[in-house]
Amino acid sequence: MYLLKLKLFGVLLLIFICKIEAIGQSGETKTPDINSLTQGMEKMPGLIDLYWDDSKGKIWMAIPESASEMLYYPSLSAGLGSNDIGLDRGRISGARIVSFIPVGEKLLLQANNYNYRASANNPLEQAAVEESFAKSIIWGFKIAGRGNKQILVDGTDFFLQDAIGVVETIKRNGQGNFKVDLSRSALFKPRTKSFPKNTEIEATITFTGEQAGNYIRQILPDPNAISLRLHHSFVALPDDKFEIRKFDPRAGVNAVSYYDYSTPINEPIAKQIMRRHRLVKKNPGAALSEVENPIIYYIDPGTPEPIKTALMEGTLWWAEAFEKAGFKDAFQVKLLPEDADPMDVRYHLVQWVHRSTRGWSYGGGVTDPRTGEIIKGKVTLGSLRVRQDYLIAQALAGDFDSSNRDDQAIMNLALARMRQLAAHEVGHTLGLPHNYIASAKGRTSVMDYPHPTIRIKDGAIDLSGAYREGIGEWDIAAIKMAYSALPDGMEEQAALNQWIAEYKKNGLDFLSDQDARPAGSAHPETHLWDNGSDPVAELKQTLAIRKLVLNDFGLHKIPDGTPLAKLEELLVPVYMYHRYQVEAASKVLGGVNYEYAVKGDNSVLHQTIAREEQENALSQILEILQAENLALPEQILNHLPPRPFGYNPNPRETFHRTTGLVFDPLSPAEIAAHHCLSLIFHPERASRLINQKAMDPRQIGLDEMIDQVLAATWKAPAESGYAAEIKRSVEKLVLQHLMQLGSNSGTSAQVRAVALTKASALNDWMKSQNTADFSQKAHYMYCMDQINQFKENPDKEMLILKPLPAPDGAPIGQMEENWLSPICETEHY
Repeated sequence: MYLLKLKLFGVLLLIFICKIEAIGQSGETKTPDINSLTQGMEKMPGLIDLYWDDSKGKIWMAIPESASEMLYYPSLSAGLGSNDIGLDRGRISGARIVSFIPVGEKLLLQANNYNYRASANNPLEQAAVEESFAKSIIWGFKIAGRGNKQILVDGTDFFLQDAIGVVETIKRNGQGNFKVDLSRSALFKPRTKSFPKNTEIEATITFTGEQAGNYIRQILPDPNAISLRLHHSFVALPDDKFEIRKFDPRAGVNAVSYYDYSTPINEPIAKQIMRRHRLVKKNPGAALSEVENPIIYYIDPGTPEPIKTALMEGTLWWAEAFEKAGFKDAFQVKLLPEDADPMDVRYHLVQWVHRSTRGWSYGGGVTDPRTGEIIKGKVTLGSLRVRQDYLIAQALAGDFDSSNRDDQAIMNLALARMRQLAAHEVGHTLGLPHNYIASAKGRTSVMDYPHPTIRIKDGAIDLSGAYREGIGEWDIAAIKMAYSALPDGMEEQAALNQWIAEYKKNGLDFLSDQDARPAGSAHPETHLWDNGSDPVAELKQTLAIRKLVLNDFGLHKIPDGTPLAKLEELLVPVYMYHRYQVEAASKVLGGVNYEYAVKGDNSVLHQTIAREEQENALSQILEILQAENLALPEQILNHLPPRPFGYNPNPRETFHRTTGLVFDPLSPAEIAAHHCLSLIFHPERASRLINQKAMDPRQIGLDEMIDQVLAATWKAPAESGYAAEIKRSVEKLVLQHLMQLGSNSGTSAQVRAVALTKASALNDWMKSQNTADFSQKAHYMYCMDQINQFKENPDKEMLILKPLPAPDGAPIGQMEENWLSPICETEHY
């Protein structure tokens, strides 16, 4: 019986083996055919053929077996609405060049590494570089079918992932721990399409979590469930006919950087090339010619009027620059068609984005990392920006009690700012960085951050010239350097040298973020939100405007029926109206003039600012610290009651206080004084003062600077009442900054030595003072006790007067998240 069963098993096994062999010999495959698998599905042909399975809510991708490299980037179609978190509608994440690699039953999606290359023709040399630096496999698909020279995979899970790092972004901002909830996520078919050169897929992704932060709670109907729409784009790479242009730091054009390991030993391995759009003349020999494919920017049709018209007008300013660069009708502006997808790579877009609070605007997009060719320009403009500009203009020149009320001048300022802002952000998408010296050269660039140029005319505030109309001379020069055809017979570097010499001859210059943003930076003409060629003279003018408006400030600034406490939102930009010009003027102190220089261009390398100019700047800043300039006029204090029911304080737009619901008259003075002192006591500035004095005994030294500060504050004539309390606050802040400078390990030893010596001398001076005023005596005793504690424990953090945070200032226009990047605002490769 046992032998019979064994023989039967052997026969069955032989039959099974024969069937397997027959299948193999007949040429049949174990992998199903694409046509049979996709039967009944909706086909979307394009760069990648898509198949929509409506019954299961799945998307299938048919990848060509011989698929070339392509560009892949995820983005946000529908955002969170929080400026603080930054997950805005239209946000584009980093673009990568990817390849689809079939391996057995898997199809790997590989992100290739173009940061390290070999431009040599030797394939073995290229392979040596490729194999030396890792790539990234960003997804693995299971192959479901083959046919028609294509590989079919289910892409659903790939498109339902957190492709732009929402979870990490929320966590990094302290807003809770979330994760993707697949049960509440699904593909979004209306925005899923495929075209010959790009394929677009969109999905609604829900993130669930607990302990959501305040930013999220303020926005979401259910703070434990965040539903966003993530978009995925696969884009065919451009052909190899794009003309690469060498980067030059003096040219004012952003760069793509990489390392070329086939570079000769006697040349730099680090390479930089300009970021720019492709423009090809129809008539290459003509000085002015139409182009084969013009650059067309589309305006978000969801933008309301009159802002939409302002954005179109400001964006169109760039047409002038391209025409002067030799391109006729090469830059155009249109409204985005109703049936167009804003995330579609074919549309350069200016998008209108709403957030719960005012914030930054961005100019970025997608760039081919191989060549620097800009493929998609993308501008994000925050809608609350225009309301803040209107509020600033209202605070400066509003009059709602006039029998002939006319707010057209206020509206004109806000719309002028929108035109300038649109041009600025589009400029970034054209490849241009900030040029923060332009305001000192006569408002020669929209790539600066412009403070409104307000003037006093016939004793009243004049808003008529707040913002320049049109691009500036620098913008025309920068577009020429990025896009103009090289003169016949001239090499690239020679042409750039010629163009750079031309703009310098015309009085233009270029300095960017690293020269302007740091509070301790040195160039006196390079700053954000400043005006004029003389920062100190402009500060004097700014303070005169501030004084005029404060003395006139009152109930006429708001319409009838507005709670009086709302006056404070208007007061903040007026009281702090000088904040940016103070920063500009402070750079004269310990300041240095310089240019971006290369060997042989005869640039100004390094010039210390003359002592007289430095002392003038210090004197003007110290004038602000006087009680008469920090005190609020009585008529303002009388009109600022506690906030009424339903109008909670807005910590972003109002002064912080130590007095509870009641307005704190000392808080604004402390904030403004701290702002000034933090600039003139900046460790880097203090170190430069030491060095400049060592190199030139005629220069003002740190010890002299401190003596002048003490003379203008501690040793100035006594005040009484409100002014006396302000003076004591300022003096505490001076001592605070002096002791912080003395204990700052990041500065030089001599800076610390000078600061501690001056603090000790001040302690001796206080001991010598005789006063019957109890408040003044308490002030001296407190400060001397703080100095003694500091001497006993120099490492202890001394908070003699903890400065209250200032209300939000920037962005009064726009601001960057990461200015250290060579691309300002937000740029994506």
